[in-house]
Amino acid sequence: MHCRVFIPWLAAMSAAATFAHAADWQKIAVGRGEKMEIDGARISSAQDGRMLAWSRLLLKQEATDAESGARYTAVEALNSYDCANARFATLKRLYMQGEKLVRVEPVLSPREMAVGQGGIDAALLSQVCASRPVQQVRRSDPAEKAAGESKFGVMHAEMVTGGTNPGTDQRNRTMSVADKAPAEKPAEAKGTEKPVDAAAKAEAPKRLLELPKIDKSQLEYPKDDPRAEAKPDSKADAKGAKGAEPPPLPVADRHSRELALATSGLRRAARKKPEFAVEPTHGELHWGYEGDGGPANWSRLDARNALCASGKRQSPIEIADSIRVDLEPIRFEYKASTFRIEDTGHTIQASLADGGSLTVMGRRYELKQLHFHRPGEEKIDGKRFDMVAHLVHRDDEGNLAVVAVQLEKGGAEHSQIQTLWNNMPLEAGMSLMPAAAIDPAKLLPEKQTYYTYMGSLTTPPCTENVLWMVLKQPVALSAEQVAIFSRLYKNNARPIQPLNGRLIKESR
Repeated sequence: MHCRVFIPWLAAMSAAATFAHAADWQKIAVGRGEKMEIDGARISSAQDGRMLAWSRLLLKQEATDAESGARYTAVEALNSYDCANARFATLKRLYMQGEKLVRVEPVLSPREMAVGQGGIDAALLSQVCASRPVQQVRRSDPAEKAAGESKFGVMHAEMVTGGTNPGTDQRNRTMSVADKAPAEKPAEAKGTEKPVDAAAKAEAPKRLLELPKIDKSQLEYPKDDPRAEAKPDSKADAKGAKGAEPPPLPVADRHSRELALATSGLRRAARKKPEFAVEPTHGELHWGYEGDGGPANWSRLDARNALCASGKRQSPIEIADSIRVDLEPIRFEYKASTFRIEDTGHTIQASLADGGSLTVMGRRYELKQLHFHRPGEEKIDGKRFDMVAHLVHRDDEGNLAVVAVQLEKGGAEHSQIQTLWNNMPLEAGMSLMPAAAIDPAKLLPEKQTYYTYMGSLTTPPCTENVLWMVLKQPVALSAEQVAIFSRLYKNNARPIQPLNGRLIKESR
């Protein structure tokens, strides 16, 4: 009921509340190495009679922010309290790495929530509303505090999600609320005492560690880079979502965006870095194909790349000792499409507006993009081709399928590849939307028999469960076309990965 009045003064108030006072953090609760605190120096009255206060959750271990990829150790929340009705709403969250601000998360549409009996929400409400008349505030139940059964309330369930570790006993899961003087409960007539819900009392408190998935429509993103040092700028906060960075794509779409998200920093260092570059956690080193950022170190550059070292179904592989069977033909339904072409810093990639689809094994996959590697990443009976084109597809459930077309120099100029080269950007990180179109069907060889196996993306984060179809017949292009790509990328092929007993099938 109060949500409409928060937004007009939210930006100015929150900026002042964040930076104008020296914090006076006071412990409210401790559990499993994590701590909940309230800032006694920033408890104030709002224009509508509500109370404003900052609380802070200190984490036991560092966590990774889903929006920026940065690490943080604490989450601060600005809350508005309706003391008379024991309700609150969260207005803003700050993700902190020590004293450094990682990301600001204003809440565009604050949700009014009721404070239940006992637990951390009740303790915070009691602390914030201590100056209010006692009869207007619903206090926590002293019996619940004495029993040590305080629950992690809805206020910070909004900030962090619950869940307990298997094998942890009830004592370790219980959070003890700091001693606060509870208000006296009004006298009740004998025989009118309310029954206690046994199931509610037995419920284990939720952990404080992980952040929940948040409805992106309910957030306004700051215009400034969230990983930069924050400066008190109420105008920037008031702008809200205007000029905001787009939210990250689903993991299932990583193959269609993986190359566009990062720049190597190892090759052509003077060239422009892509706008949405991934910042790894290992210093400033970006992944590439040689040196310290090379394939052997991909998993060390970022924790999200763990599968690059530990995965058991990685690509590319050497295709040998396959079993020859009557494989279902791939039904290609490609069509000419406009495209956006980009030099990603790792390859030349063309993202298609509507390039059609393929159907195999009862699934239909839409063609999303194609890109190139030199030399060809797959090794077939001991041979690597001059280049390879990877055509990346995705079905409605997010499953990925990649068709590999081997490219061999020595033929005439290939018309579709030349169209791409004609429109190639001048610098890494740049993308263009030319008026020309390409027909991906013309990239396919005349004979479309293939090898197939289950593998992974061949670039970080090396996500697995990717269906690979490697066409057996190569496609010819001119030596000059190979030389053009070689001037930009002499070697952007990942080394061969262990087969680990995987089955490879081959068309007869």
